[in-house]
Amino acid sequence: MFREILRQSVQALLRSPTRTFLTMLGIVWGVVAVALLLAYGSSFRSIMVAGFDALGRSVVICWPGQTSEQAGGERAGRPIRFEQADVEAILAEVPLVRTACLETVREWPISYGARLSSHLVRGVCPEYGRMRNEVPAEGRWISPEDVLERRRVAFLGDAVRRKLFAGRPAVGETIRIGRMRFTVIGVMAKKIQFANYFSSDDESVFIPYSTAGDLWNNRYGSVLLFETVNPAFEEQAIRQVRAAIAKRQRFSPTDERAFTAFGRQRFRPVIDGITIGLQGLLLVIGVLTLGIGGVGVMNIMLVSIDERIREIGLRRALGARRWHIQLQFLSEALVITLIGGAIGLILAWALSALIGPIPLLGPLFDDTSGRGDIHLVISPVTVAVSVFVLLVVGLLSGLIPASRASSLDPAQALRYE
Repeated sequence: MFREILRQSVQALLRSPTRTFLTMLGIVWGVVAVALLLAYGSSFRSIMVAGFDALGRSVVICWPGQTSEQAGGERAGRPIRFEQADVEAILAEVPLVRTACLETVREWPISYGARLSSHLVRGVCPEYGRMRNEVPAEGRWISPEDVLERRRVAFLGDAVRRKLFAGRPAVGETIRIGRMRFTVIGVMAKKIQFANYFSSDDESVFIPYSTAGDLWNNRYGSVLLFETVNPAFEEQAIRQVRAAIAKRQRFSPTDERAFTAFGRQRFRPVIDGITIGLQGLLLVIGVLTLGIGGVGVMNIMLVSIDERIREIGLRRALGARRWHIQLQFLSEALVITLIGGAIGLILAWALSALIGPIPLLGPLFDDTSGRGDIHLVISPVTVAVSVFVLLVVGLLSGLIPASRASSLDPAQALRYE
């Protein structure tokens, strides 16, 4: 039964091939618009999320403050400063923290030969590299042995490397931080990041925390960083860390002014609001474009009904039921939309390959790797969403003509001229 109805639908469409083709063009264009806009939105979201993740997916940064409550016999307004003992207390008492360390920061003149520039020098621990996504493009990151032996080694941000070395290899070379010599052990890969503190990582020089004591007093950390076992536990981990430090430094665990902490989850709503909102807007635009094609299909089906009124009356007189007529015209609308949709998806895939990467953040961050460019990838999710929208449009565009055709009176249809 259904195979016969489908065969009749195809035959009916082939009676007016030009009209069918022109109607199908609207569906093809609509599907191309939906697929490409979804691909653009998906790539945009992945780039934005990666830009925020560059800070560290599970890292929390804590800034010292001063107490605002009296606790443990101590007055309010007492400054809180982070020490290594705080790190040890966190690692011993907070189960939601994977690792923690201090970071000490100063701005120093950096020189190589006749080249001189001023950058932030950041004394950090070996775990800092994993926490903050410091990926070496050349060489290596700071090791536990570097910290233990207070080695004078340095890891350069990409912008620092370009300023000091231009196009020359940097690993193994000796630079001066102030008057002290440091050996370059690694260079950071170009980093596209939206969130940072103190300064961009690309503009920074990283040295072992212990070695920073040779340049300045590093008893107290400029900030304290810790990594949670899972980003979802960020708020609970902050409360546990605050309680651990409060116990050691004798202030109230509810005193949020003693130190300030923020991590990626704090600005996650901003990321989702920007990216998901744009994806939704692009989807609406694509659906509206495809809907215009659906209106074209509906108009053609209504015209087809007027041309085939006597045929409909004859079929009803020979015993065809209303649902047979409905299914006939609904299948004709679906054949047009599905064939047009298949052509549209193939065309969208071809256009995405032809267009190639679309510059977005690459020029802004001076990155030529392509990580900051929009890549129009027609993914299985994009295909699934496009097919779903296509089926909805096909059903809606065929439903009204099918209902109208099935409601015709057989006697009047046979007398129609």
